[in-house]
Amino acid sequence: MEIEAHPEGGLRLFSGSSNQPLAQEIARCLGVDVGQALVGQFANHETRIRIDENVRGLDVFVLQSMSIPVNHHIMELLLMIDALKRASARRITAVIPYFGYAKQEKKTAGREPISAKLVADIVATAGVSRVLTIDLHAPAIEGFFDIPVDHLRAAAILVQYFRHLNPDNLVVVSPDAGGVGRANDFRQRLGAPLAIIAKQRPRPDVSEVLEMVGDVRGKVAIIVDDMISTGGTIVEAVEVLRERGPLEVRACATHPCFADGAIDGLLKSHLAELVVTDTVALPPHLSDERIRIVSVASLLAEAIRRIHENRSVSALFD
Repeated sequence: MEIEAHPEGGLRLFSGSSNQPLAQEIARCLGVDVGQALVGQFANHETRIRIDENVRGLDVFVLQSMSIPVNHHIMELLLMIDALKRASARRITAVIPYFGYAKQEKKTAGREPISAKLVADIVATAGVSRVLTIDLHAPAIEGFFDIPVDHLRAAAILVQYFRHLNPDNLVVVSPDAGGVGRANDFRQRLGAPLAIIAKQRPRPDVSEVLEMVGDVRGKVAIIVDDMISTGGTIVEAVEVLRERGPLEVRACATHPCFADGAIDGLLKSHLAELVVTDTVALPPHLSDERIRIVSVASLLAEAIRRIHENRSVSALFD
């Protein structure tokens, strides 16, 4: 169903530079064009934004993932919001498939910032009316906003990918204690048992496996996580599982936030398959058949449609 564009109150979708392929696919699902805007840099490397069409009185959605380079993409988002607000858009919704700075959502030691709260405040202060996002690294981040947040889950999309496998021969694995809730939801949708790997983080981006609970022998183990940064968690989990005799080990995650060297490390491991979504744009040269990408475009398009039409988005949460 295409959305009818009205002179007043019509829908417009704009995009920063972080994930333009996803924006194009969402626009296709909605039956609209991506809005015309200049997104670039001045000679001194300051971000340059200009909205190149009339948005007065319109319902505007701005898509931008906070992916690498994170700070640059955040600044693009903030400046686009400010430009749209000054151009008299009726309502501005920030569509942030991947919300950055989410690893520091609480203080773990003295004299540390709560970065996720600060970023939430900055986005709200820039002038958005609401935020649409997918799989926040910590659910508490939703409460950092004083504006409405529609927090979607990618579990249904990822589970659908594995539907062709026999659930009697599967086991869903949480790579750490913090992801048990996510993995448990995944295994209930898939109809498979659960295994848990316990680990600790002696310092940021470094993890150490302590123990594992659950039986994976002779089964296809599916590691479920929300994001992949260095890839260390997945690689360690694969090695721990291999010692316990699974048939093969697969993994899936919503946000492929690959740091330098992460992809090489994952492909050198004994991982049979890695399934990720397109909340973060992957390098165009990535062509390894073990990495599969499923799109969240239809999910985000339906959420945008419902927000625009002032209908409930709650049905999409599950």
